[in-house]
Amino acid sequence: MAVRQDPINNAFEFSSGIVMMFREPPAPDGPSSVTVIGAGIVGSWQALLFACAGYDVMLFERDDVAMTYATSHWAGGMLAPWCEAEASEPLITDLGTRSLELWRKHLPDTPFNGSLVVAHARDRADFDRFAKLTTGHERLDARGVAELEPDLGNRFREGLFFAGEGHVEPRAVLPKLHARFVAAGGIIRFQADCDLDVLAGQAGHVVIDCRGLAARDKFSDLRGVKGEMVVVEAQGIELMRPVRLLHPRWPIYVIPRENNCFMIGATSIESEDTAVSLRSTVELLTAACAVHPAFADAHILEVGAGLRPAFPDHLPRVVVSKQKISINGLYRHGFLMAPALAEMTLAYMQRGFIHNEVMRSSFEMAP
Repeated sequence: MAVRQDPINNAFEFSSGIVMMFREPPAPDGPSSVTVIGAGIVGSWQALLFACAGYDVMLFERDDVAMTYATSHWAGGMLAPWCEAEASEPLITDLGTRSLELWRKHLPDTPFNGSLVVAHARDRADFDRFAKLTTGHERLDARGVAELEPDLGNRFREGLFFAGEGHVEPRAVLPKLHARFVAAGGIIRFQADCDLDVLAGQAGHVVIDCRGLAARDKFSDLRGVKGEMVVVEAQGIELMRPVRLLHPRWPIYVIPRENNCFMIGATSIESEDTAVSLRSTVELLTAACAVHPAFADAHILEVGAGLRPAFPDHLPRVVVSKQKISINGLYRHGFLMAPALAEMTLAYMQRGFIHNEVMRSSFEMAP
């Protein structure tokens, strides 16, 4: 993706036409205090960047510290903007690419080992289609795949290696973001509710609403899209990066976690229940065995589902009013886009910046 920097105006223009303008955060001369509601991935990044910019920030979360009811708890945590271009708008890739830099800046231990995309020979058409619709990859032969992931041996004739991508373990990285937020001077309160409208009415105060599906009282077209996943412990398999298997029926990704554990995900079902079907479980596990047969002997540790907040266009939406900002609809790109959206919100607060495609595609302005 081409990025042109304008050093005079301190702007970055992306290939899709988005113009995002940045500078080092100055001392705020507008509202000095901010309340963020929702300590999932979106709210955590909002709170962190505002605290780092010198605002007095309070972060409220109705769940407990384990965040087991949050959408983030069931996420894959892939930071894969170029892979996502296969089925997403260019805006997602542009926001995701910017987010990678913010992950590196604020959590420098974030692993960036890349992503590997593979397919069996019978699914060559899906592989070629994915390659044409994405950029940022190196095409590997069987030897290259085996060198990158030795445990995959010669199971795949070809692979696409997206070297610039990364991944995080959501349940481990959220506490790190919370800790950095507190270290920057913020205050976080778990198992706490607050009245959005009352807080937004206070002078010199801004409320940032990051409640996800709980914000349907404000967004009538917000819906939940179910994503099911399985966590297994598999001895004898080692992967260094997320592996995506392309398949006409069961496209999956396998994400390595600590202690020989792997997350296998994920379905995308237009349903708002959180039950996991037998069919989905069988399909996810069957596809995992197609990546490596040793997964047949893995121990199932967890089966679960989360609801991703989404709008009809599957694009994020930021609604701005005088003392309230709402961020929602990140769909399955929460970990990928949250940092860039937080930076945009901060830029809006500090300098009133809303630009180009971001405003047309992501922002609904309220009077």
